[in-house]
Amino acid sequence: MKTIIIGAGPSGMNAAIHAAKENNDVTLIERNAKVGRKLYISGKGRCNLTNNKEVRDFINNVVGNPKFLLSAFSQYGPKDTMKWFEEHGCPLVSTRGDRVFPESYKSSDVIDTMYHACMDKGVHFKFNTRVLDIKRFGDYFMVSTDKGTFSGDCVVIATGGLSYPATGSTGDGYRFAESFEHEIVPTVPALCGINIKEEVPHPLMGFQFNNVAFKVSDGKFHHEEFGDLSFYDGYIDGPIVISTSSFINRRDNKDLKMEIDLKPALDEEKLLGRIQREIEKNPKGHVYNLLAALLPLEFCPLFVKKLPFSDEILLSEFNKKDRLALIEKLKHFPLTFAGLKGYERAVVTAGGVSVKQINAKTMESKIVPNLYFVGEVLDVDAKTGGYNIQIALTTGAVAGEDIANKSTI
Repeated sequence: MKTIIIGAGPSGMNAAIHAAKENNDVTLIERNAKVGRKLYISGKGRCNLTNNKEVRDFINNVVGNPKFLLSAFSQYGPKDTMKWFEEHGCPLVSTRGDRVFPESYKSSDVIDTMYHACMDKGVHFKFNTRVLDIKRFGDYFMVSTDKGTFSGDCVVIATGGLSYPATGSTGDGYRFAESFEHEIVPTVPALCGINIKEEVPHPLMGFQFNNVAFKVSDGKFHHEEFGDLSFYDGYIDGPIVISTSSFINRRDNKDLKMEIDLKPALDEEKLLGRIQREIEKNPKGHVYNLLAALLPLEFCPLFVKKLPFSDEILLSEFNKKDRLALIEKLKHFPLTFAGLKGYERAVVTAGGVSVKQINAKTMESKIVPNLYFVGEVLDVDAKTGGYNIQIALTTGAVAGEDIANKSTI
């Protein structure tokens, strides 16, 4: 049996590794000059390749169509991924939040491990080759590329979505799916920064707040994340921001309110006591001195703009009404929503090939036999933390195994 896989990211390579058995000839077509180009930049080059949670807890962190993945994850989950990499000479480490990285913190080690496994299995690679069209004739497929035509009994589409188009993700997989009458759920950027209308002072750009609460609501919807948040020119970013983006990217957002709890560990009463102690330490100071004791200096210029009083007020004149107003801003610092960052900076794409038309156990099309869709091209996406790469690895693995099983019949 001959199998053609389109796209050499984590889903495509894992499909190849699992499909390449004795009676199955596997060809992997990649438009770039090497494998795993997007994987290379994941996690800022460190590659958070999975999350070491039990399957049920893992699925709870999937935003788009979590139930669809239950069957696949019962076959191949995070522990299978970790075992495979360890056995193939790529030691791993678990960090905060059960995130799993290569011990070296180098994405190149993950890529090299998968690439060499493909080579050991006899997978044929066709680099710098773009697929133009896929046709089905009877029981086989004809895959037309800019370097010639390939035929196969099975085709796996692992082309990714639209995020980070510079890595080759240009949405070709959606076009191929539509040519076989598959429904495409409208796509939107996921796991991306959020634009704000506030002018960010230069000293604050790139500054990271640790352990804050980020909240969004629109009257009917409310979501909250706790962790790290960063400011940049015209937008905010960081783990809790990009996770939040995946919960609001399909909403209208015209009435969206955003705020940061800068002191989530302290309630109003404790904050009032903290403020009183700071005033007693420096009774001749100004409000600005108080703010500098409560907040990072880089943030103070932006924070001051939201206050209903001047930061030049003497602390000796700082009355209870003003103190309560300060507490209000510390616990509910507002930001003005101005849209999401686009696909060029989104980690993944939400939307894609409708899972209603995909066999959840195998990733095979319910419409076209022997046609498979894996990874980001599917309408599945998750929070940040290694979940999306694991989804790619899992869907690729179950598709590859199904093809391998067919090749032995």
